[in-house]
Amino acid sequence: MSTEPSPQVSDAPAGAPGEEGPDARQRRAILAAVCVALMAVIASVSGLNVAQSDLAVAFGASQSTILWIINIYTLSLAALLLPLGAIGDRLGRKPILLTGLAFFGVASAVAGLAPSAEVMLTARLFSGVGAAMIMPITLAVITSTFPAKERGRAIGVWTGVAGGGGILGMFLSAALVDVASWRWLFVLPVALVVVALALTLRSVPDSRERTGHSFDTVGALTSVVAVAGLVHSLQEGPERGWTAPATLLGLAVGVLAAGVFVAWELHRRDTALLDVRLFRERALAGGSVTLLAVFGVQAGIFVVLFPFLQAVLGWSGLLSTLALMPMAVLMMASSGLAPHLVARVGARPVMATGILLAGAGLALMAAMVSVDGGYLSVLPGMLAMGAGMGLSMTPSTEAVTGALPRERQGVASALNDVTRELGTALGVALLGALLAAGYRDAVDSRLSGVPDGVADTARQGVSNALAVADRAGPQGQALIRAAEESFVEGWRHAMWTGVAVMAALFLYVLTRGPGHRSSAPSDASG
Repeated sequence: MSTEPSPQVSDAPAGAPGEEGPDARQRRAILAAVCVALMAVIASVSGLNVAQSDLAVAFGASQSTILWIINIYTLSLAALLLPLGAIGDRLGRKPILLTGLAFFGVASAVAGLAPSAEVMLTARLFSGVGAAMIMPITLAVITSTFPAKERGRAIGVWTGVAGGGGILGMFLSAALVDVASWRWLFVLPVALVVVALALTLRSVPDSRERTGHSFDTVGALTSVVAVAGLVHSLQEGPERGWTAPATLLGLAVGVLAAGVFVAWELHRRDTALLDVRLFRERALAGGSVTLLAVFGVQAGIFVVLFPFLQAVLGWSGLLSTLALMPMAVLMMASSGLAPHLVARVGARPVMATGILLAGAGLALMAAMVSVDGGYLSVLPGMLAMGAGMGLSMTPSTEAVTGALPRERQGVASALNDVTRELGTALGVALLGALLAAGYRDAVDSRLSGVPDGVADTARQGVSNALAVADRAGPQGQALIRAAEESFVEGWRHAMWTGVAVMAALFLYVLTRGPGHRSSAPSDASG
């Protein structure tokens, strides 16, 4: 571990020997502040997905431009998490959180008033920068403020907001688009920022690291390039193709920068931005791998669920997001329950049980989904998925943050967030590609008698097939049925792959997961 001197904190961490931290009431206020700030960030990740067609009409923009408006936020957020988390450790977590909130709020307001696609792109880019200041600091404030006996419960609440907040954000966004316009999507994050600013100014203590070494600028820059390159290639692959020059270039740059980052961090050792030697420890490795896989599967599930609910069942965007709420509620509830179970039986059994439940949920969806069965054919699997993911995410998050010393909690929290973002991008790319390939293979054999032009369009996806069904003449109804059944077959391909991923993860956690209890951030750095 690091041999640096102990951090200088303006308000001492609760539970530090001989020092008094915030009382129970103050800790509740701190938790409320960071969770409201986190909710603003999470809601903005998925909010614009429900307004793609509205944005295209408003700006006269192509689908490629609309995807960039959506993805640039995630790209800048993921790329800047590690360096900005480290800067928060050095300059003070409260100042960075306040700066990030102000930055994020102004950029969100500009996006809501944007007169053109270019202004919207710029505003979304800077929103991602603000979010990268906010997200790691919210978790770092918890791990550096709460005493060890309460830290797990606080992380459980944070994890529930991080996991379920995206679904809640999509629901509220869909409601705003239905009753007002896409511009109202930015009212929610701005309002949350105002509340978070007030709560942070009043309740959140400052804490920072005192260090005798220089900031790891090379590590920060190479981490930005590595994450940006990898996330960009994962975003572009499904749209442009995995062999497209832009996809291959992003992948090559990302992999090369990641290699340079690891080599440089090994050279810096105790003064590194992220001491990669810590991945030899079971807690950090197990927690990171679990978060990567679980968030990847969750993101892939949404890629499958939304077209099923909207294209196959014909539901509106608002009703489709409402249908996900039972899963979100169970996820948030089990995230809160997980710390109590960890205290009784340890982190590894709780993580393994959560992974097993999530895998069972995927298997249920793969086995039961059908066009005629509708929503009820997937609801049991969704509920099992929600409960399992909540159980696995909280101890995994605590394992990651507990593997680094207290003065590096901004970096630990950023690592946790980067893992989630990479997992999300990977899950969307992998399960989305499997769904598309499974659909194409299944629909090909069902297009006999359909005019060639209509058949070519139908092969692109279930929504495309439904849009041109009226041009298929007497084959129109048969084409609709063929597209729906083919989508369900593609669904099964994606879900069984998810089951295989969760099975491998289950075995990994059983053999290499964290020890009996999740570790807590050490107060000393020696």
